[in-house]
Amino acid sequence: VQLVESGGCLVEPGGSLTRSCAASGFSFSYFAVSWYRPAPGKERELLANIITQGGRTSYADSVKCRFTISRDNNKSTVYLQMNNLKPQDPAVYYCHRNFFNRDWGQGTQVTVSS
Repeated sequence: VQLVESGGCLVEPGGSLTRSCAASGFSFSYFAVSWYRPAPGKERELLANIITQGGRTSYADSVKCRFTISRDNNKSTVYLQMNNLKPQDPAVYYCHRNFFNRDWGQGTQVTVSS
């Protein structure tokens, strides 16, 4: 199993970035996937989650209405569109196959700076 993240990493406050996570080694369309980042007091905070075929999504309050998770099952890829980035958003962002503790992306840095 591999989860490989990519996407821009530097943006000004209020700007937007899209992260991609390409999955391989499993039947992507059958599994829910999520995006995480580190948070105070916990190893990682669940930011957004998307289930399988129906594509139902859920979000942490900290990113609701700013971030959008989506998936393209034909490309085995999950996306995180991040809008209106704030100073508290810089972090390493990880994608994850839900319920499989070892299935994480390598993490990619997002920097918000003017």
